[in-house]
Amino acid sequence: MNDAARLPAGLTVFERGWLSSNNVLFAHGERTAIVDTGYVSHAPQTLALAQRALGARALDLVVNTHLHSDHCGGNAALQAAYPQCRTLIPPGLAEAVRVWDEEALTYAPTGQRCDRFRFEDVIRPGTQIELGDAQWQVHAAPGHDPHSVILFEPVSRTLISADALWQNGFGVVFPELEGEHAFDDVAKTLDVIERLDPEFVIPGHGSVFGGRDEVAAAIARARSRLAGLSKDPSRHAAHGAKVLIKFRLLEWQSIAADDLFAWAGSTRYVQLVHDRFFAGTSIPSWLEELLGELERSGAVKREGAIVYNI
Repeated sequence: MNDAARLPAGLTVFERGWLSSNNVLFAHGERTAIVDTGYVSHAPQTLALAQRALGARALDLVVNTHLHSDHCGGNAALQAAYPQCRTLIPPGLAEAVRVWDEEALTYAPTGQRCDRFRFEDVIRPGTQIELGDAQWQVHAAPGHDPHSVILFEPVSRTLISADALWQNGFGVVFPELEGEHAFDDVAKTLDVIERLDPEFVIPGHGSVFGGRDEVAAAIARARSRLAGLSKDPSRHAAHGAKVLIKFRLLEWQSIAADDLFAWAGSTRYVQLVHDRFFAGTSIPSWLEELLGELERSGAVKREGAIVYNI
């Protein structure tokens, strides 16, 4: 029996491509719910997946583990289709959502998009939330995002880990790109996950994985990666810049190299990484280096003046 078949009853994981986070749909119990909603350009697909799975039932609840654009970009579309649904977000950026401050929400600085959405309440660490017919614990999970939470169901020992733990790592530690010390927060979050001792992990990206040995191995890989990045913050910074470029290419699929460089040069997070870690190299030369590394890794293809996502 595969791991997905042993997840709690009524729980469906929509594994998405890397532009969108995975979506976790609950269609069992009194209230239906979805955790994380993908990127805005995939919102029609998110809505179609939810509608197909829910059938005649309405969507009652949208929950976001954090407010990066690839985790909440489908909120607005779901709210439009299901006006009665309530939306719960972590508390840290609630006021930024209320006034729709795209700087504070990081959509403008990262050069990403998100349609404006509303929220009705917050989910606070240390509390529980009913999803399906089970109570899920809410735990703070700073590091990748200072306001992120993870959700744990202690009976089935299922963890919705968002970007705090993937099978082979974790998400870019964005506060580090901004000059804040957050690698220790990543380590503390991994400690929390280890203490929870999950049997199954539903990551924000990639496949569901399970079995305590495999979960322990994933935590060990994450710690090993964290140790390497902590010793060489410039390596992490370059990785972060490449992730931002790759993310945009996932949406564009192809773009003229000059237009890509123009976008990167005008995107504040990319500029910030350059100025903090690579100021000795001109931005054009540095961007050429990053693009060359992406091409050598097989993440992009360059043919003449056009850059293609792979």
